[in-house]
Amino acid sequence: MSTLLSRWRSIPRWAQLAILVAIVVFVPPVINILERQTGFGLLTQINRALIYVCLALGLNIVVGFAGLLDLGYAAFFAIGAYTFGILTWPSLRLEYSFFIAIWICVLVAALFGMFIGAPTLRLRGDYLAIVTLAFGEIIPPLVRNLDHITIRFGDWVLVESFNLTNGPLGMKPLGRPNFGLIESVAGLPPGQLDPGVNPTFWYFIIVILVLIVLSASRRFEDSRIGRAWRAIREDETAARFMGVNTVRVKLLAFAFGASFSGLAGAVFASMLGAIFPELFRFQVSIFLLIIVILSGAGSVWGVLIGGLLISTFDGVLLAQIMPSIFPNSDVQSLRWVFFGVGLIAVMLFRPQGLFGHLGRRRHTPLTIEEAIHGDAA
Repeated sequence: MSTLLSRWRSIPRWAQLAILVAIVVFVPPVINILERQTGFGLLTQINRALIYVCLALGLNIVVGFAGLLDLGYAAFFAIGAYTFGILTWPSLRLEYSFFIAIWICVLVAALFGMFIGAPTLRLRGDYLAIVTLAFGEIIPPLVRNLDHITIRFGDWVLVESFNLTNGPLGMKPLGRPNFGLIESVAGLPPGQLDPGVNPTFWYFIIVILVLIVLSASRRFEDSRIGRAWRAIREDETAARFMGVNTVRVKLLAFAFGASFSGLAGAVFASMLGAIFPELFRFQVSIFLLIIVILSGAGSVWGVLIGGLLISTFDGVLLAQIMPSIFPNSDVQSLRWVFFGVGLIAVMLFRPQGLFGHLGRRRHTPLTIEEAIHGDAA
């Protein structure tokens, strides 16, 4: 792997970009050929894997960079998706544009990240994990029970039986990108660029999403705030004595991590065209944590590659290929056994994660000046 990396780095930057663009463009036609041969929904699974990569990169900020164990990360995924649902569900008559709604979802998720992060600033390790786990468990029942909201002050009824989330039935249909302006400029018939449920169209939208999240993660990695996150991950007490404002730094970690999840949740909801409380169960948080740990906590490129491989393994090999080979066996029930064995093996033989070395630079110990600069971020 190191040899491949060194060869890749020896290639000129323009050639690297050309190769990456070619791979992105030619993936859908190649996958479509494989789909016709195998009958598996491969491109849909790749879209799902890319969504999980975005989520894992957000969790990597909280867990990998800042060292804060978050077991309720799926809650921010749900907040982003349901905020998008509220903004675009026709029954509520808001019907915001997709391109406006997704950024509102980012903002709302970031605010919830700070709201949840604030009471946990003095907590560490197991106690922080318990609180975040509770938050993750609260969100699905909450959205399930927000279909009959009644607010009373004495005899005054301000709101009666207001249906905000449609309860267990979920919200459907939801808004999708509208390219009417491009159609009119290009002289195309109305609806020609309607994405619908076309996985190829969504593939390119999600690739753009991944590039945004990946670029932001790379910026954070070597920024002042990134150095401050590393300082509190290594030793919070020492970081505080070195002048790092740990309260603000930890709040920023929760906010940025949640904002990535909110953006992914909004795009995920739009791609499906519907959302249900069952999509954001506790297992989603655990699956994302497994991706980060197996791939290499703190490594942006490691989480990117590991997230793609693990999500594809789960969605294609375990969910489609194995059941076709063993039709009388419930292979899906062994899903967590595979992941558990993988975690034990990684902890024993490769504690830094399968791809933890990718893109990771050798960092010298932080000096007092670096910590102060990190705090100033």
